[in-house]
Amino acid sequence: MHLFYTPDIDPSSQQYLLNEEESSHCARVLRLENGSELQLIDGKGGLYTASILNAHPKRTLLQILSSTKEFNKRNHYLHIAIAPTKNIERVEWFLEKATEIGIDEISFIICRRSERKDVKPERLNKVVTAAVKQSLKAYHPILNEPVSLSRLLEKPFDGQKFIAHCEKTEKTSLQSTLKQKGNYLVLIGPEGDFTREEIDEALQNGFKAITLGESRLRTETAALEACFEVNFLNRLVD
Repeated sequence: MHLFYTPDIDPSSQQYLLNEEESSHCARVLRLENGSELQLIDGKGGLYTASILNAHPKRTLLQILSSTKEFNKRNHYLHIAIAPTKNIERVEWFLEKATEIGIDEISFIICRRSERKDVKPERLNKVVTAAVKQSLKAYHPILNEPVSLSRLLEKPFDGQKFIAHCEKTEKTSLQSTLKQKGNYLVLIGPEGDFTREEIDEALQNGFKAITLGESRLRTETAALEACFEVNFLNRLVD
């Protein structure tokens, strides 16, 4: 069944009008007709089944047939803060795959060794939305504007905080330290890694140093590995 992203839908509504972009996709691209059934997600946990009342390329009208709240809600909250890579396509790859696996929030952090200090959230949000629809996720990850590492470290976070880095210092694994069914914030540095000063600043702000294995990973691979590990460890208690 075809899936559409409708973040402005009212859960109490009996009908819904697709916006022009989604209407065009519905009527022109997919060529769906009156009576066809489809699904809607609002990005906040709502999954809806609807049928087409009027298939129009600019304003397709739907009848809501049923709805489900908190569809496939996960038992934890994962926020990954990643330094954007010089090649923005690698960031897009991470966003796509992390959304498919399961992630709640992404921040872009600007570090001393960052080769890229700006991103275009509009474009990246489209990548995330496409991955949400592809993987049938009812929750749309939050994508934050770029912020300096120091500023992010100062923000309060109610949960476990980790920093993954390559320095040869004392580190632990997620498996040995992660408390299941919790909230997590994981920092992933730029291609040149965090500086020692940045690592110390993170530790002073309550972050715990972790290792993601013995291999030296690319930035986006390390972020995806952290995403996978957190989700896997929490699935063990479902």
